[in-house]
Amino acid sequence: YPMKMAFGPLVLLIGVGLLLAVPASAEGDSPINKVLQMMSDLQAKVIKEGEEAQSIYSEHAEWCEDRSRELGQEIKTASAEAEELEATIQAKSAKETSLNAKIEELAAGIAADSGDLKDAEEVRAKENADFKTEEKELMEAVSMMQRAIEILEREMAKGGASFVQFQKAQSLAQALSTMVQASMMSSADATRLTALVQQSTSAEEADDEAAPGAPAAAVYESQSGNVVETLKGMLEKAESQLDAARKKETANLHTFEQLKQSLKDEIKFAEKEMSEAKASLASASEAKAEAEGDLTVTKKDLATDKEAKAELHTACMEKATTFEAETKSRGEELEAIAKAKQIISETTGGAEDASYGLNQVSFIQAARSRIASTADLRGFEAVRRVRDLARKHSSAALAQLAQRMATAERAGADPFAKITGLVEDMIAKLESEAEADATKKAYCDKELSETNEKKADKSVELDKLTTKIEQMTAKSKTLKEEVAALQKALAKLAAAQAEMDRLREKEHEEFVSTQADLKKGLDGVKMALTVLKDYYSKDAAHGAAKGAGGNIIGLLEVVESDFSKNLAGIEADEEASAIAYDTETKENALEKTTKDKDVEHKIKESASLDKESASLSSDSSNVKEELDAVLEYLAKIEGECTEVAETYEQRKEHREAEIAGLKEALATLEDETALLQLGGHR
Repeated sequence: YPMKMAFGPLVLLIGVGLLLAVPASAEGDSPINKVLQMMSDLQAKVIKEGEEAQSIYSEHAEWCEDRSRELGQEIKTASAEAEELEATIQAKSAKETSLNAKIEELAAGIAADSGDLKDAEEVRAKENADFKTEEKELMEAVSMMQRAIEILEREMAKGGASFVQFQKAQSLAQALSTMVQASMMSSADATRLTALVQQSTSAEEADDEAAPGAPAAAVYESQSGNVVETLKGMLEKAESQLDAARKKETANLHTFEQLKQSLKDEIKFAEKEMSEAKASLASASEAKAEAEGDLTVTKKDLATDKEAKAELHTACMEKATTFEAETKSRGEELEAIAKAKQIISETTGGAEDASYGLNQVSFIQAARSRIASTADLRGFEAVRRVRDLARKHSSAALAQLAQRMATAERAGADPFAKITGLVEDMIAKLESEAEADATKKAYCDKELSETNEKKADKSVELDKLTTKIEQMTAKSKTLKEEVAALQKALAKLAAAQAEMDRLREKEHEEFVSTQADLKKGLDGVKMALTVLKDYYSKDAAHGAAKGAGGNIIGLLEVVESDFSKNLAGIEADEEASAIAYDTETKENALEKTTKDKDVEHKIKESASLDKESASLSSDSSNVKEELDAVLEYLAKIEGECTEVAETYEQRKEHREAEIAGLKEALATLEDETALLQLGGHR
C-alpha cells in the first residue's frame, strides 16, 4: 500500500500526458445508439430465452422419449406376463377339472371295489359256514355208517342168534333197532342213521317220481335183505358228497382269494392314484390362485402404465406444440429485430451526425477537466480502450458502452465501480450472445442437416415411385398395344379361316359334281364296251363290221382310261385338299386359342398394372405433399439460419476480440500497474 501511494503523483502525470495524446472523439449517447442498444439487448434477451427454452425442451423431450420407451417396455412385458398368466390359469383350471373328475371316478371305483369286497367276504363266510356244517354232518354220518357196517359184518361173520335177528329184520330201521338192543350201537347214533336213511329215501323217491312203479328203497332193502350193502351204498354216497363238498369249498376259497386279492390291488392302486391326484390338485389350485393374484396385480399395473403412457403422450405433444410455436415466434421476432437494426444502421448514419454530432461534448475535453486522481485516470484509460475497440470493430454496442462509461465517470459518485460494472455487464452480454449464437448455430446445423436428409430421402422415395409408375405405365401401354395387335391378328385369322372355309366348301362342291360326272361317264363307257364286246363276240354274222367295231371299242377303252385317270386324279386332289384344310384349320384353331389366352393374360396384367400404378400414384402424391412440407420448412429454416452479412466464424472472431479488449479494459481498471506499463511503452 505505501508503494502505491508513492507512485500516485507519477501516475497522475502520465495520465495527463496520455490524455493530451489521445485524439478527440465526438461520439455521444445519441437516441439512435440507445435504440440500437435496446434492440441488441432485446435480441440477447430473446436468444437467451430461446437458448434456455431449447435446453429445457431438449431435456424434456429426452425425458419423454426415455419415459415412453420405459413405459412401452413395461407395457410389453406386462402384456406378455398377463397372457402367460391367463394361459397358466386356463391350464390349471383345466387340470383342476380333470383331476376332480379323476378323483371322483377313483373314489367311486374304490367305493365299488370295497363294497364288492365286503359282499364277497360275507358270501364267503356264509359258504364256509355252510360247508363246515355240511362237512360235520357228512363226517358224522360216514363215521356212523362205517361203525354200523363194521358191527354188522362182524356179527354176521360170527353167525348165531345175532345173525338170525338181523336176518329177520324187515328194514334197515329194524336192523338198527336190533343193534341198539344188542348194545352194539348207541340209540343216538341209530336215530341219526335212521334220519339219514329217511332223507336218502325221500330223495330217491323224489328222483323216482319220473319212473312210476319202481319199488321204494326201504321195500327194496327188505326184499333184498342185504342191509350191509345198503349201508355201504349210503356210505359211498356220503363219502362222495363229502369229497364233492370239500372240492367245492376249495374251489370257492381259491376263487374268493383271487377276487379278494384283485379287489385289494385295485383299491390299493386306486388309493395311491387318488392320493397323487389330490396332491396334484392341491398344487394346481395353489398355482392357479397364485397366478390369479399375479394376474390381478399385473393387469392393474398394465392399466396404470397404459394410462400413464397416454397421459405422457398428451403432455409431451402439448409441450412440443407449445415449444414449436414459441420457437417460431422467437425466430420471427429475431428476424424482425435484425432487419430493423440493419435498416437503422444503414440509413441513419448521416442523420445521426447532423442531428446529434454538434451537441456532443468531447470525451477528451470532459476527461481533461475531470481527471483528478489515479482512479479517474484508470477510468479514462478504460473508456479510451472501449472506444478504440468500438471504432476498430465498428460496434455500435461498444460505442454506446463507452458513452455510458463516460457518463458514469462524470456522475461523480463512485464512478469507478459503475464503469467496472458496465464493462463486466458488457463482457457477460457478449459472452451470452456468443453462447446464444453458438446454440443457434447448433440448432440451425441440426435442423438443416435433418431437413436436408429428409428432403433427400423423400426425393429419392418420390423418384423411385415416379420411376416405378412410369415403368408400370409404359409396360401397361405396351401390353395394351400388344393386345390391340393380337386382337387385330385374331380378326385377320378369323377372316382368313372364313375365306378358307368358303373356298374349301366351293372346292368340295365342285369335286362332288365332277366326281359324279366322271363316275357316270365311266359307268356309261363301261356299259357301252360291254354291250359292244358281247355283241361282236357272239354273232359271227357281223364279222364284216368287226374292224369298225374294234376301232370303236379301242377308242372307248381310251376314253375309259382317261375317265379313270381323271377320277383318280380329282379324288387324290380332294383328299390332299381335305388334309391341307384340316391341318390349316387345326393350326388356326391352336393359334386362335394361344392368342386368346395371351390377350386374356395381357389384359389382366395391364389392369393389374393400372391398379397398382393408381395406388402408387396416390402414394406419390402423399410423398410429394410430405416433400413440399419439408421444402417449405427447409426454406423457413434457411431464411432463419442463412448468414448474409457475416458468417458465424467471423462473428465469433469479432466477438472474441471484443471480449478480449473489454477484459483488458477491465484489467486496466483493476490494476493501475497496467496503466504505468502502457505509459512506459508509449
